[in-house]
Amino acid sequence: MKVLSFKYFFLAIISFLSCSPKPAEQEDQQAPDSQITFEENQAEKRIDVLIDGKPFTSYRWPDDVFKPILYPLISAGGSEVTRGFPLQPREGERNDHRHQVGNWLNYGNVNGYDFWGNGHEGKKSANGGIIKHLGVEKLSAGVGEASMIATASWTDPSGKELLSEKTAFHFISSGPVRIIDRITTLTATGAETVSFKDTKEGMFGIRVARQLELPSNEEITLTDAQGNPTTVAKISNEGVTGNYRSSEGIMGEKVWSTRAKWMNLFGTIGNEKISLVICDHPENISYPTYWHARGYGLFAANPLGVKDFTQGKEELNFTLPAGQSLTFRYRIIIASGTHLTDDEINNYALEFGKKY
Repeated sequence: MKVLSFKYFFLAIISFLSCSPKPAEQEDQQAPDSQITFEENQAEKRIDVLIDGKPFTSYRWPDDVFKPILYPLISAGGSEVTRGFPLQPREGERNDHRHQVGNWLNYGNVNGYDFWGNGHEGKKSANGGIIKHLGVEKLSAGVGEASMIATASWTDPSGKELLSEKTAFHFISSGPVRIIDRITTLTATGAETVSFKDTKEGMFGIRVARQLELPSNEEITLTDAQGNPTTVAKISNEGVTGNYRSSEGIMGEKVWSTRAKWMNLFGTIGNEKISLVICDHPENISYPTYWHARGYGLFAANPLGVKDFTQGKEELNFTLPAGQSLTFRYRIIIASGTHLTDDEINNYALEFGKKY
């Protein structure tokens, strides 16, 4: 009888302990949702996005870049996944295509003007269009998610507006994963139709850090929208770890010109595993998009460059009538400490498609 009493007493103690509140140190391991805030610096033409007080990215509009950009993009582990050049060059990275800065949205032939390559020589191109930052309509800090609404104007070299732009950015933090959703609406504000002549030079792009490039031992000659060659000499592959995988299972350099719902660029920066993903949206034109994704560090989705991507078999030459609008929706996912699986990315892409 005494033995049974001791047994019941012991079980009661175990039950009590299991129902008791967790020690403070265990509660601290379950970190609360991150605080996402903004810091404006009009003198430097930037708005910083901070997660728990630490830099995530900055919305910038430098005069010599000729378009608003997000730069840099920083993982939860503290690695910059974007190239530093030309704003903050880092040793060992390429210095080609200086117009490819951070993350941006533009196009290479709008009514004959080049918005993509403007500034590739370090100065305004004679035929270069400019996307002028006009202002920020709204900044909404938040827990787990924050948002910003910005306006801009697509102007030709004479200063005439071709398109007005209104963009909503949604900045999301969930543990080791950071997300940027960009919803951009372009409106033809003039009296004439705006044409987007078919070209591979577009549209939603990121120029990535050297470590996320694909290893290459070859000298590369590239051609810009004007047909000018750019030679990229052989450089060391030490620490270069990147590889592409599309939603269709295509890997490496072969993803260029293919269509896919999303593209995963994965690699390692230092000791940190990184997945950098761009998701297309089901309501975007030409979904699933064509990919202008190169091994040398250009990672871009282009829904309008059909001719180049089909070797001339198809052509789009999209036009936007006066007064009409077109919306582009893209999601960037930056996962720290892991390489995302196809199933995980599919879930993020599905959620993105339903959200907007």
